[in-house]
Amino acid sequence: MKRRQIKKTANKGAPKWMVTYSDMVTLILVFFVLLFSMSQIDLVKFEAISESFRNRMIFDFYPSAVPMENPTEQSSNKENGEQSNEFDSPTQLPDTTDKDASKDDGGSSLDQLLQEVETYLDKNDLNNVITATRTDQGVELVLQDSLLFNTGEAVILESGKPFLNKVSSLLHNIPNPVLVEGHTDSRPISNFRYPSNWELSGARAGSVIRYLLNENHFDKSRFSSVGYADTKPVAPNNSSANWSKNRRVEIVILEENNLQKMQEGETD
Repeated sequence: MKRRQIKKTANKGAPKWMVTYSDMVTLILVFFVLLFSMSQIDLVKFEAISESFRNRMIFDFYPSAVPMENPTEQSSNKENGEQSNEFDSPTQLPDTTDKDASKDDGGSSLDQLLQEVETYLDKNDLNNVITATRTDQGVELVLQDSLLFNTGEAVILESGKPFLNKVSSLLHNIPNPVLVEGHTDSRPISNFRYPSNWELSGARAGSVIRYLLNENHFDKSRFSSVGYADTKPVAPNNSSANWSKNRRVEIVILEENNLQKMQEGETD
């Protein structure tokens, strides 16, 4: 009697079509990876969407598949606008910052200061020796040297002190920095105290600041001075009238951020 042979079934593994299918899926994956790597992503929108998913905010605006215990209460909250999407109307938010607000306040303070100075000049008939203008830097007060100093001197005269006192009273109301500039005409000067117009213009600017500080309790860091000699004339140096115009002291009450910009420009 012959022994019956048992046929062994060979383990063939996955069907052959699975190899082709796997290759196709792999190629499709590589294709999408390439598309993604070449695309440009809006980081702002991407972060906003990611944040919404992290906070699960997106699910608050669609009907839930789970029955709510108090559906009327939930619907009334939506109708009253108590739950609103922060991404629906971003343009409704005010496009202002604390810096812009402080800038506006500073500008209005300087405008008010300019009006008070102009009123003072009209009342005391000083428009012929003092001018007040509003510039990009701030409020610029130009004082002719005949009001403040004798020829070739840097000691403040009594005739200039009332106006400086008025400026002091106005500076008490604002924190703005103050720049004082000294200017001369082109005629040379040479003596034991002021070897040139550079020393004279710097001394006159310093005298104005020293008077303001001596008569008031201002913060010294608010003030700065510079002497330009005859390098910035406002008129040609060819007559007595023009020489008088060029001999001047300018008090510039700066916008609060202008002094820092000027100092950064000088150090660059």
